[in-house]
Amino acid sequence: MSPLDSAKSANSTANALLALLGTRKAKIGVIGMGYVGQPLAMAANKAGFDVIGFDIDPEKVEKLNGGISFLRTIPSALIRSLRDTGRFRATAEMEELGQMDVAIICVPTPLDHHREPDLYYVEETAKTIGKYIRPGQLIVLESTTYPGTTRDVVKPLLEASGLKAAQDFFLAFSPEREDPGNPNFHTSNIPKVVGADDDDSRTLAAAFYGSVVESIVPVVDAATAESVKLVENIFRSVNIALVNELKVVFNEMGINVWDVIDAAKTKPFGFMPFYPGPGLGGHCIPIDPFYLSWKAREFGVSTRFIELAGEINRDMPRYVVTALTEALSRKRQKSLNGARILLVGLAYKKNVDDLRESPALTLLELMEGRGATVEYYDPYIPEILPTREHAALTGRKSVSWDQALKGAYDAVLISTDHDEVDHAALVAHHEVVVDTRNATRKVVEQRDRIVLA
Repeated sequence: MSPLDSAKSANSTANALLALLGTRKAKIGVIGMGYVGQPLAMAANKAGFDVIGFDIDPEKVEKLNGGISFLRTIPSALIRSLRDTGRFRATAEMEELGQMDVAIICVPTPLDHHREPDLYYVEETAKTIGKYIRPGQLIVLESTTYPGTTRDVVKPLLEASGLKAAQDFFLAFSPEREDPGNPNFHTSNIPKVVGADDDDSRTLAAAFYGSVVESIVPVVDAATAESVKLVENIFRSVNIALVNELKVVFNEMGINVWDVIDAAKTKPFGFMPFYPGPGLGGHCIPIDPFYLSWKAREFGVSTRFIELAGEINRDMPRYVVTALTEALSRKRQKSLNGARILLVGLAYKKNVDDLRESPALTLLELMEGRGATVEYYDPYIPEILPTREHAALTGRKSVSWDQALKGAYDAVLISTDHDEVDHAALVAHHEVVVDTRNATRKVVEQRDRIVLA
């Protein structure tokens, strides 16, 4: 087939899929039913599409088909309403990918033990799609990764099928922008960046997402779209590192960093507030910057600013434990070795049940490593499930709220400021409270018991 004939064929195939998208007759497959995949499946279903959620975990599939949510930020009532439309079901049968008109990859992209990109899940998913891919499909990668992944990793794995991108099938990248637990922003009202290396793929991806979300931001190619997500999270990582460092400096000066930030943010231009904490957690900010750092090394470019921010943020748990040790010595004339500590909040941020990269797990291990006996209270995490980097903590259970208040703890360490937790009661019942989130800011009485760290 001549290049001209190939272009005509691709254009005809693209137009056929464009028509299916316009009439909502396209079948949508979302691969990975986690914090990104579930909201996307719900948004696509709400837009009128038939959606199948793919996941290799049969327990998740069973729960979704039973109308049960396994994510606290998505109530089971929403899963039931999704299922009851008759236009959604979940499956672990990957051969059904061949029936999809659009397949969207929403799988994890962690770092390995050397803090280098681990694309195992992306690669395995692309290989699986490649087994069942057919002409006319649109494949979209949403998983956060380094620039060039769509072109250099996903595309060759799909083309191993014998089909060609931009000719037989279409390929795009659109970075996920989920913020679990955010009451104001969700999949449908967050602008969606879309990038592809050919016009047909970009047009089709924009057409699909334009049917699902309120605003589309097309960019010139997939690598640009991949870079957008990295820039967003590097921006947050660097600024959080800055305020974490300022917290250390201001604490030495006897200045409350939260008061400083609250006053600074009244400036109507040139300042955006970020807040310190015990370290970085979550599925993006502690990880994504290192995807760019790793890729930059391939080009002989150093990323000193990004790496310095990572070092500052990773060191915060040690700073917090040191502050706790000093508070125990000063206020109770007691060593951390042999002390009983209540850790309040395990989730990486408030009001979620997400443990991914949570600094609280590091805090727990550091305290026990220095001889403390540590229990935790988190209303959203009754038991610690297995994690790769903190496997020894698996199975630990939260104490009850009564135990949290009445236990004979030498100190309380607040790592996560869940709204449901009565922080004033914690202060009232314990002589030493080390607060990493300014959760006790409204407590007036017994202020002398609180140490901000």
